[in-house]
Amino acid sequence: MLWPFNHFRKPRTPSRGTIEAIYGMIVTQAREPLFYRDFGVPDTVNGRFDLLLLHLWLVLRRLNSAEGGTALSQGLFDYFCNDMDDNLREMGVGDFTVPKRMQAFGEAFYGRTAAYDLAQTEGREALAQAICKNILNGENIEKARPLAAYVETAMVALDSLDEATLMSGRGKFPSPEKADA
Repeated sequence: MLWPFNHFRKPRTPSRGTIEAIYGMIVTQAREPLFYRDFGVPDTVNGRFDLLLLHLWLVLRRLNSAEGGTALSQGLFDYFCNDMDDNLREMGVGDFTVPKRMQAFGEAFYGRTAAYDLAQTEGREALAQAICKNILNGENIEKARPLAAYVETAMVALDSLDEATLMSGRGKFPSPEKADA
């Protein structure tokens, strides 16, 4: 007789296809033109990077509460790092400079996620301030407030996903235009 559960087996590593699907969802949402047109996110390499980090944080935040989410979170973060490394090399950054730039990416990721973690516990205005500082270059708090409302809407949407949908990479972000300011 085969038992459906083996408590001694190592946890399954998430499939590359699942990680690619989730990362694709993040990248697609971060490229949504509405963020750049209506929310004032600078349409620059840095602006796109910061918006990508925001969406990555949203997904990693949700995965932390899912059973088996830790392995998927790590796989997703590793995939992000590999993507950033590949992008630097495609842009012609030299082999000696890539590690320094990757370290800067890591510092940006950890700094921003810590700021968003803290701000989201303190309410929408604190989240708007963190977004203004990290995405809008410290300018235009009026644009940061609707972006904070979108982030809250996205958190609710991601939190409402059942774990099977989340863990399979079939989840979706809400439309930015549906956020209540």
